[in-house]
Order: sequence, then structure tokens, then C-alpha cells
Amino acid sequence: MGENASFWESLIFAHPTCTAWKQEAEGSIYHLASILFVVGFMGGSGFFGLLYVFSLLGLGFLCSSVWAWLDVCAADIFSWNFILFAICFVQFIYVTYQVRSVSFDREFQELYSALFQPLGISLTVYRKIVMCCDAEVVTLEKEHCYAMQGKTPIDKLSLLLSGRIRVTVDGEFLHYIFPLQFLDSPEWDSLRPTEEGIFQVTLTAETDCRYVAWRRKKLYLLFAKHRFISRLFSILIGSDIAEKLYALNDRVHVGEGFRYDIRLPNFYHV
Repeated sequence: MGENASFWESLIFAHPTCTAWKQEAEGSIYHLASILFVVGFMGGSGFFGLLYVFSLLGLGFLCSSVWAWLDVCAADIFSWNFILFAICFVQFIYVTYQVRSVSFDREFQELYSALFQPLGISLTVYRKIVMCCDAEVVTLEKEHCYAMQGKTPIDKLSLLLSGRIRVTVDGEFLHYIFPLQFLDSPEWDSLRPTEEGIFQVTLTAETDCRYVAWRRKKLYLLFAKHRFISRLFSILIGSDIAEKLYALNDRVHVGEGFRYDIRLPNFYHV
């Protein structure tokens, strides 16, 4: 115990103390480096946040190297700051390469801007989602069916990019599906990963439509590898089902002047 105490005492008290402080301030290069460090550490996340951080920190370390070389004349301070500058420079080049390598077709870029970017999804995560659907956009011509009641198996999850889909059951109209809505979210949510099923509704294109489709098994493999993507799709699908329920709710009427609320089956609203 005494040896440990003497070690800490020697570490704290047995070092040269500053008897006289410098009266003049350091040069402008030193202060510029400090400002760059402060601003650099305010960077955000994602690719562009990393570019922001590494660029400003690299400039800060470069200024510190120049200050150590010209003003302090200390080889060790110069060496460490120059090494840190080189590391930031290499990281900046690497992140820049990643940003340039993450590119999508126009429709996928518009999908990212409209749906995924507002949720804070990075381009690297979005690239995994796009690759899962083979970066392919499917065309559905007017009056062609995406799914037929009692016949089409539930083996994929699709998101409408453009056009309008009409949903019917036994020939009766239920609701429309608009861009940025899933075509088969209720069917997807009704089955477990190991279960199989068929559509209980018919989905028909009212206009020429474009959509992306993820195969069921392939998407579940992606969910198993990336839990964040699984939670993301769970939120998107839940929100999509809620919108469809509200659309159905507005169309269900009971009696004259009364509307049946599917959220509260025991109540009627005038």
C-alpha cells in the first residue's frame, strides 16, 4: 500500500512545476488548429458526417504539425500530429470512395429520399435493402392483376413506386393502394416466417404501375442478419396496415347515417 502511495505521490508531486508562465500567446496557427478541432468534433453521423469530421480534424492536425515545426521546434509533437493528419486523410479518402460507390437508379434514389432518408436510414443500410430485391423495379400494366383472390401465393413483399392499385374482394371494392404503400402488408403480417398462405383479395392495376418486390425467404434472411432492418420494416408495415384500416373504416356504413368503426366494433358513430 505504501509503495502504491509513493508511486502516485511521485506521479503527482515529483514533476517540475511551472514557475513562470509565458506572457505571449501562441501563434495564429495554433489557435486555428484549436478552432478546427472544436468545429470538427461537432460533426454528425452517416457518410457526410464522417466526411465533415475527418476533413476538419485532418486540417486541425495539419495546422498543429506546422505549429510544432515552426514555433515549438519539437520533433515528437510534429510527428504525432502529422501521423494523425495522415490517418484522417486516409479515412477521408476511404469514406469518399464509399459515398461514390453507393449509387442507385433514379427510382431507388427517389424512394430513398421520400421514405428512408426522413427516417435517418444511412446509404449503407439502404444499399442492403436494395440488394435484397436485386435492385429491380417491376412493371404492372393497366388492368393486370398483381394478385388474385384464392389463387396467388403470399411469397413476397412489394412496395408501390408509381400508379394506383385497386383492392377488391368477391368483386366488391375495398380501397386503393397509392405510391409508397405496400401492396401486401396485411398478408405479410398475417403469416409467420415458416407459414404459407394465399391472397384473400384481388389486387388490380388501375394505371400502369411500378413496384419493387422482396422475396419472402430472402427478406427474412436479411432480417436475421440485421435486426435494425427487421425493426425498420416492422414499423413501416405496421404503419401501412394502419392506413389501410383507416381507409376501410371510412367506407363501412351501417344503417342510415351511421358509420361502423372497425377500431371499436361495439360502437357506432353518427
